[in-house]
Amino acid sequence: MSSSQVSRITPPKKPHGLKGIARDLVVIVVVAVLVSFLVKTCVVRSFYIPSASMENTLQIDDRIMVDELGPRLVPINRGDVVVFKDPGGWLAGATKEPLNPLEVALSFVGVPSAKENDHLIKRVIGLPGDRVACCDGLGLITVNGRPINEAAYLRSPEQPASAIPFAVTVPRGKLWVMGDNRNNSGDSRYHQNEPGGGFVPESDVVGRAFVITWPLDRWAWLGDYPTVFD
Repeated sequence: MSSSQVSRITPPKKPHGLKGIARDLVVIVVVAVLVSFLVKTCVVRSFYIPSASMENTLQIDDRIMVDELGPRLVPINRGDVVVFKDPGGWLAGATKEPLNPLEVALSFVGVPSAKENDHLIKRVIGLPGDRVACCDGLGLITVNGRPINEAAYLRSPEQPASAIPFAVTVPRGKLWVMGDNRNNSGDSRYHQNEPGGGFVPESDVVGRAFVITWPLDRWAWLGDYPTVFD
């Protein structure tokens, strides 16, 4: 075959100069934003801790990463730290400041502002069907009649696990949740007389918190303490 018969394939010409660079930058930014949005929506998401209800596990101003995909694939366990939407009335009276355009953009790609306070974070103590009560003679919570020693994560383990006595059976599709800072946590105990009975629908769970990412000196994995519930 002669050289005149060989078909040559050449790549398309790329635009040169500032116009080409600007176009490439726009494409990169758009792709990055879309990827961040998909990750935030389907995989992981960052949250800001605005209150002391989970001390000392989580401190005010901590930022955490939440696994949004896991709860859809693996059932929620006792001991998991979960983020969930307000089941209704838990955040009554909380003020919500409007976000500025930059905060809206950052929130869209998964970096929430401290003003976004429409979610809550607690530890799962009771699963559907569990009988959860407090307290026994030693001041411990019992789950299905068995006491659990929560000293590993409670802020004040030397005190009874709850200053409010309760005894509940968790309905199907619901969770019983409590903060690690038991004396300063508006959790399931405080909403027993409301329509939801203090229970959190599993469908309201956004995901499991699995790591503290900020401040850097607070970086740590968040455990579910399986031995507590064995």
